[in-house]
Amino acid sequence: MTHRVSRLAPLCLISLLTLGTAQADEVQVAVAANFSAPIQAIAADFEKDTGHKLVASYGATGQFYTQIKNGAPFEVFLSADDITPQKLESEGATVKGSRFTYAIGTLALWSAKAGYVDAEGQVLKDNQYQHLSIANPKAAPYGLAATQVLAKLGLTDQVKGKLVEGQNITQAYQFVSTGNAELGFVALSQIYKDGKVTGGSAWIVPADMHDPIKQGAVILDKGKNNPAAKALVDYLKGPKAATVIKSYGYQL
Repeated sequence: MTHRVSRLAPLCLISLLTLGTAQADEVQVAVAANFSAPIQAIAADFEKDTGHKLVASYGATGQFYTQIKNGAPFEVFLSADDITPQKLESEGATVKGSRFTYAIGTLALWSAKAGYVDAEGQVLKDNQYQHLSIANPKAAPYGLAATQVLAKLGLTDQVKGKLVEGQNITQAYQFVSTGNAELGFVALSQIYKDGKVTGGSAWIVPADMHDPIKQGAVILDKGKNNPAAKALVDYLKGPKAATVIKSYGYQL
């Protein structure tokens, strides 16, 4: 009897270790560049609370769409718009019923210089700057929103020779932060934390000046059998993630 137990005990231990490993999975996530700071904060809580690990890649939504269609190994997609996840869903590239809006973004006109941008964005009309940074409007929803604001203000023609275009919103931000452009349209989340702009000067663009920046999330087909993919989507809908998302200036 004792001999049999001694042989079974290591097997039980191996089974328990295997079970523990199976419960902690890794999820590959394509994250719109504007959401990089919030997801980094959320990732730490997600791993601590669920045991799962989030591995994020950052870029422009349009570029991610192409990569996903070409077989990139992403399992969850956090888009900067809601149109791209809908398109992927209609093409059968997602887990049915997993799509939802995880945040509504806010556009800001920002300069790294304190006092350079006024609270009404009059600096655009004054036309004393040399370069205006925006994200590529064909690939990045924040870039598209920026062009809509310029059109609404009647400034499209005026700024044509001054635009500096980044591949995504991160690059648009970098052009301004490094001084290569005096000002630029960025995601509020890039310059905002806990209720205030963290540096420079900014005009928070009224939401009615451009189409709503509804940011959609979806589980991709490659994530359908990964428990960590579903766990992440559920976590993003929860109160802990919501607190982080709001702290970066997003609406829910």
